[in-house]
Amino acid sequence: MHQIAQLSESEIEERFHITAPTAIVFLLAGFAEQKESFTVQFAEGREHFLTTLLAVDEENAQLIIDCSGSIDLNQQFPQSRRNYFVARPAGIQVQFSSGPARLISFEGAPAFAVALPAFIMRLQRREFFRIETAHVNPLLFHARLPDQSLLTLPAHDLSVAGIGLVSERDPAFSQGLDLKNCHFRLPDEGRAISLQATVRHSTMVMLRAGVSQWRIGLQFSGLPSAEENRLQRYIAQLELERHELV
Repeated sequence: MHQIAQLSESEIEERFHITAPTAIVFLLAGFAEQKESFTVQFAEGREHFLTTLLAVDEENAQLIIDCSGSIDLNQQFPQSRRNYFVARPAGIQVQFSSGPARLISFEGAPAFAVALPAFIMRLQRREFFRIETAHVNPLLFHARLPDQSLLTLPAHDLSVAGIGLVSERDPAFSQGLDLKNCHFRLPDEGRAISLQATVRHSTMVMLRAGVSQWRIGLQFSGLPSAEENRLQRYIAQLELERHELV
């Protein structure tokens, strides 16, 4: 499992965030030329539609995209303040965000224009971006231990390959321990993600004021591709939102 969390901020920026304006224009123009399909999530994630990137208007710093096939969605879309674009060209996760869209005419047909993104997030295949999860109302991970007791611990960080948990007491886990029945729920989602996991490490760390805490690293196994996609979307959206606040 890739330990992306151990990279420095500059290394993370270089590897995952494309921020140079010329590189952003080049990448988006390539997707437009290839007629790459993107899913657009808007209205705070409540709505979405499939679109195609049509062109990059570098002079006006805007991206032109195709309209939805739904009249109702086309009416709702310009009212959204923040929009998220997601695609997987050649199996590589690509995501970026934009502000409000406006309806325009492009080559004689209706289209939408949005401002060019400040950055594009791009994850190479088999590389897993690990992001720290919320401390307030944390994501709770549940598992059945070999002695049939129930384990419930808050998450510290998350990737599509594994999860980091925190415990105030020594869990006495051995490396390689298999947890067969595990599940957790992503925020604002009713359906739990069920999987198996293996303990990769259990490490004590000293916090401020001499308080000790244990960090438990679990590697996922048996995760269906549909569930992996759910995790990837959640992690990428969370990272986009945090990056925008900087």
